[in-house]
Order: sequence, then structure tokens, then C-alpha cells
Amino acid sequence: MNSVADVQRYLTGLQQRITDALEGIESEQGSVKFLADAWTKPEGERLQGEGLTKIMEGGAVFERAGCGFSHVRGPQLPPSATQHRPELAGMPFEAMGVSLVFHPRNPYVPTVHMNVRMIAATPAGGAPVAWFGGGMDLTPYYGFDEDVAHFHQSCKDALAPFGEDKYPRFKRWCDEYFCLKHRSEQRGVGGVFFDDFSELGQARSFEMMQAVGNTLLDAYLPIVRRRQATPYGERERNFQLYRRGRYVEFNLVWDRGTHFGLQSGGRTESILLSMPPLASWAYQQRPEPGTPEDALYTRYLVPRDWV
Repeated sequence: MNSVADVQRYLTGLQQRITDALEGIESEQGSVKFLADAWTKPEGERLQGEGLTKIMEGGAVFERAGCGFSHVRGPQLPPSATQHRPELAGMPFEAMGVSLVFHPRNPYVPTVHMNVRMIAATPAGGAPVAWFGGGMDLTPYYGFDEDVAHFHQSCKDALAPFGEDKYPRFKRWCDEYFCLKHRSEQRGVGGVFFDDFSELGQARSFEMMQAVGNTLLDAYLPIVRRRQATPYGERERNFQLYRRGRYVEFNLVWDRGTHFGLQSGGRTESILLSMPPLASWAYQQRPEPGTPEDALYTRYLVPRDWV
């Protein structure tokens, strides 16, 4: 098995590479940088550990971008982490991961989410059991087939070395997971998602997690550069804020990562870095048929094969 130090070294390096790339984009428009907020959860609290939350707000391209690393330890796995592994319920555990959400300013640039993580639990009298999870998904406000196809192709290419079944399986899992079940509505156009994964063995499963993390920039930044200068007005901005409300709903009601962090006593400010700076709600709002806003619902918020 790869050591905890190996996983931590990879994750902290990934966080640095990603935030450096976003600062490079912002530097073309101004000088907004990530705020680095190191934190610890001391002994005596329900959860102990440390992490580094990096947040950028008020940029010309990214209205809010959060990318956090955390490494925590606790006496008992919370329910959100053991629904597929009931035999480990209540066992001591440690978890580490990188989680990010980037909310762009321009409504024609989609929001992106990525998370890669490892959880290890120690059953009574047994050796530690580790498993991996992660994935990435895209949430456009105005859809473009070429953007969605590029994102999905990047995910498929990243997973290809690990078996032909992985992309279609994880793509389907993503569609099923990132669904607002209380509205019977997809959050976005999906991507890939996997959890409780160790079937390739510890070393190879870790390699697969790395492949997903490493492809985020290639999957997302070409879309950002293609759309970031697209002109928009009040109509597009209002629709973006309305759809961001759906993002908030999913993260608070359905997201297992959010539930895990809050249930285990994690650091609330870092757990909620995924929230957009502004969002809105309206009663039963639905776009006029034939409009670009309506196309989001009829073409893009419908699970389909994009590659």
C-alpha cells in the first residue's frame, strides 16, 4: 500500500499546481491571488487534523474559487462514510483530500467541481483498510456541445489505462449522484464520479485517483479561455444566479462530502468553500421555449453520451 505520506505529498502538490494555473489566468486581467489559510483542529476536539484552504474572490475571471486540502483523524467514521461499508461503522479513521469548486464571473463559463480523496479505517484487531474516491463534473449555465464533449473526452482519456469499463461506469455514477432528487433535475452535464474504490488494489487505485486529479486543468481551462470574453448582460447574469441556487441546494441537501465534513466535526468554513458568492431563487421560474436558457434544460440537463 502507498503510505499516507505519499498520498499527502501528491494532494498538496496537486492543490499547488491547480491554484498556480488559476492565478496565471487572473494575472492576465489583474493581480488577484489566492488567500492561503492554514488551519488545525487541535486535540480535544471531536476531529483532529490540519489543512490548507486556498480561496480567491473578486477576480476578473473567477468570482470565487476555492481549493482546499485537508487531513483529518477521528475516533469514529460518520454514517456518510460507511453506507457502503457497514462493517467499518464506528471505527477510527483518517481522511485526506483535495476539493475544489470554481465559480466564474462570466455566465458563459461553466462552474467546475473536483474532489479526490482517500479514507482509511482501522477495524478492531485488524490492519488499516483504505479506499479512494473522487471525480469531477461540469455545471454550465449556457451549454455548448464542444465544451461538454471536451470535458467528457478528457475524463474518458484519463480513465482509459485503468479499464474500458471505468469511464462509462463512473460517468453513469456521476449522472446518478449529481441529481437534485427533490426536483428530478440534474445539477449539470456530469463528468465522472467514483467512491469507496479499492478494487484495483491499493497502489493501482491510488494511481487512478491521481489520473483523475491530474486531468482537471486540461479538461477545464480550455473551456475557460474559449468563453471568458463572451459578452453578456443582465439577462445572462440573472439566469446564472438563479442556476447557482440549484448548486447550493445540491451541496447542502445531497452532497456526501459536505455531510461527511459536518457530521465528523470538520472545519465549517473550509467545508463550505464550494458556495457561490451570490445566488438567487425564484418561484417556478422556467425559460421561454426556444431560448438559450431553455436549451440548458432540454439538451444539457439530460443525461446523454457526449463522447
